[in-house]
Amino acid sequence: MGKVVVAGAALVVTVVVGVVATVAVALGPASPGGGGGATGTGGSAGAAPGPAVPADWQALDRRAAATCPGLPWSVLGAIGHLESDSGRSTAPGVSSGANAAGAEGPMQFEPATFAAYATVGPGGAVPASPYDRVDAVYSAAAMLCADGAGTPAGLDGAVDDYNHDRSYVDTVLALSLALGDEPSTSGTVAAAVGFAAAQLGTPYIWGGTGAGGFDCSGLVQAAERAAGVALPRVAQDQFDAGPRVPAGTGVLPGDLVFFGAGTGAVDHVGLYVGGGEMIDAPHTGALVRFDAAAWPDLVGATRPAG
Repeated sequence: MGKVVVAGAALVVTVVVGVVATVAVALGPASPGGGGGATGTGGSAGAAPGPAVPADWQALDRRAAATCPGLPWSVLGAIGHLESDSGRSTAPGVSSGANAAGAEGPMQFEPATFAAYATVGPGGAVPASPYDRVDAVYSAAAMLCADGAGTPAGLDGAVDDYNHDRSYVDTVLALSLALGDEPSTSGTVAAAVGFAAAQLGTPYIWGGTGAGGFDCSGLVQAAERAAGVALPRVAQDQFDAGPRVPAGTGVLPGDLVFFGAGTGAVDHVGLYVGGGEMIDAPHTGALVRFDAAAWPDLVGATRPAG
């Protein structure tokens, strides 16, 4: 992944590789169903304490991703976070039984899909079990790899095969960017990023706070609210509320990046998600979208989620 630094009045983006090429995707309506994770039980609906993906799950995700050259571990991390809060969810179907859609285990496999890709990971259950976290993650890697996730061009389609909901795909890709930039991304930041990603394709509405659309500050206010963080309503007040990211310091996923003619004339804000990308509501006639965060009129960045 690349590194983004606030350098005085400029945002410096170094070389960015990996899943970044997959996020500028065509947006369309969500479709029901799912091949792997059917509906999910944990993740971006709220801010879980601590890291979004615990260290032991990160290690498991990295080992499983290594079986599919080119598959970022952070994609597995994002899926596990969304499906079961990396196994921490106590919802039906995670450790036993099934959820309302029939999905099983921490990676929320439908039984027929798990049977098709069942993989016994090192130290996993024999025969492979969707409830065993090692088997579940290795089987998810096998499914994603078979569907093309080992290449940037194939990743979007592979995640779509896992769950056909467009909002789910966008959220996985955004959270993957965040985890790729900062593996210790908190549950609070993941909740904000997940909310913003779920709004991709929503119309820009001046003054919008969610009823049919958003403007730039309405979007980030709603995203932070979803993570349990209170923000003022307009971009200038959000910038003034801080806390500021000091010049020369790397921008992290979840930070807010502000643009305008100066520190007293802020007129735009976006939520930085990682890999040089932000999610923003840019202007009238546009949709909420991924944008490159390196705009020339950067004023600065803040870190409201800590």
